[in-house]
Amino acid sequence: MDSPQIKRALISVSDKFGLSDFAKGLAAAGVQIFSTGGTRHHLEQNGVPVIDITEYTGFPEMMGGRLKTLHPKVHGGILCRRDDESDMKSAAEYGIEPFDLVVVNLYPFAATIAREDVTDEEAIENIDIGGPTMVRAAAKNHQYCSIVTNSGQYPIVLEQIESTGCTTLQLRRSLAKDAFAHTAEYDAAIARYFADRSEPEVFPARYTANYKRTSVLRYGENPHQQAALYALENARSASIVASRQLNGKDLSYNNILDLDAALSLVRAFDDTAVCVLKHNNPCGAAIASTVEEAVKKAMAGDPLSAFGSVLGFNREVDAAAAEYLSTPGLFVEAIVAPTFSPEAVEILTTKPKWKLNVRLVECGSLDKGPSKWIFRPLEGGALLQEADVDRDPEDQWRVVTEKKPTDEQMADLRFSWEIVRHVKSNAIVICKDQMLLGSGAGQMSRVDSVEIAVKKAGDRIENAVLASDAFFPFPDGIEAAKGVVAVIQPGGSRNDESVIEACNKAGIAMIFTGRRHFKH
Repeated sequence: MDSPQIKRALISVSDKFGLSDFAKGLAAAGVQIFSTGGTRHHLEQNGVPVIDITEYTGFPEMMGGRLKTLHPKVHGGILCRRDDESDMKSAAEYGIEPFDLVVVNLYPFAATIAREDVTDEEAIENIDIGGPTMVRAAAKNHQYCSIVTNSGQYPIVLEQIESTGCTTLQLRRSLAKDAFAHTAEYDAAIARYFADRSEPEVFPARYTANYKRTSVLRYGENPHQQAALYALENARSASIVASRQLNGKDLSYNNILDLDAALSLVRAFDDTAVCVLKHNNPCGAAIASTVEEAVKKAMAGDPLSAFGSVLGFNREVDAAAAEYLSTPGLFVEAIVAPTFSPEAVEILTTKPKWKLNVRLVECGSLDKGPSKWIFRPLEGGALLQEADVDRDPEDQWRVVTEKKPTDEQMADLRFSWEIVRHVKSNAIVICKDQMLLGSGAGQMSRVDSVEIAVKKAGDRIENAVLASDAFFPFPDGIEAAKGVVAVIQPGGSRNDESVIEACNKAGIAMIFTGRRHFKH
């Protein structure tokens, strides 16, 4: 059938951005506009001729606005099929006029619950009922009715109405697709709100999440793969997804993964911390009294691997740190930090050879902490787990060797224990003076990881400490760590006694934490 001419429109929106100009265009095209309370008042104030929906239905708004559009003359007008004899007969019998265009966006539920001081009463009152019903009705009947759910759709809809008096079926199908996505997103936010407040279940029977595409990336992990970035709506913690890029080329898929890992690592420290990431693993990390000192120590951990790396800071990047990073021979792909001082931005975007390309990513305050949950898609499903972000209780740590760690060694052991959980398993890190000297990551054998970390540490290994994310199954890992003076690991192997014996023989202090930190 031919596309129906758009003669009557129903408009009821919470977000009124761009509405008056759109409605004026509709009125100028001869479209009769019906509307509800707040929207009607807004249109009248802007000189748009509008009919109150209550005049059409003969039924007043009531119950504090909860009941206004839930009426057969509204939904019959949206749902009736113009070429269905029975539908049109019923419409004529009950005085129902068709609506050809429905413009609706919903109560701001997500924005309301994002407020820290929101009450349950406020949240519940912002659950829209009539709006989603109208949206779904119009989307279902898109053969005859156009549904507009956001202001970004106004221009194309108005352009088609002004040029032909109607919209194309192709556009109506696209609008219907967006409309169902809009209501699904809305309902998912409500479901999550109630799930977060449900007891005693930790994990809901159904997990709903809304991801909104924020950008299409140049490519994925490799140039032959396509990729896009999606944001989890209403996420409250500082993140790469919600960050602001100050300089440089667009972030790549791999940049985003590394920046996310870098941010996860540095936010674990209260002290000033900087880390250096390559391929999702730290090759350098340090804490210090100043940002400049921390970045120097972090970059010195593994200078070879640090070339073309991604850096994470948990403090503002200042001029001194930026000056150091401008040193000839250093090359940085991207930096994430809560903020960058104006002087640092000026230096990093004018001095180094890589000034035009370096991505400077400002993520904002880290005070709110990381997300509590980790959601990991799988083929055909997903995994949901608590994030491994809580500090381990030191009162459960046990010194199991004859030799006890010194105060200086304890400080390095604490530092290394925070670092190792951010390294892919099997994970080994070697640290000294609050600085990462070498890491062995992702090896199938733990002793291989030890040997890699030892090689990276080189001559600096004397008086260093070692952390292992899981227990040593055999003493060969300890025997391979020559030069190390203290070890921290979970313990729990059937061969713990032989591992302890190897430490005692080598004069190494060892702590069992009782907690494993695998990262796969």
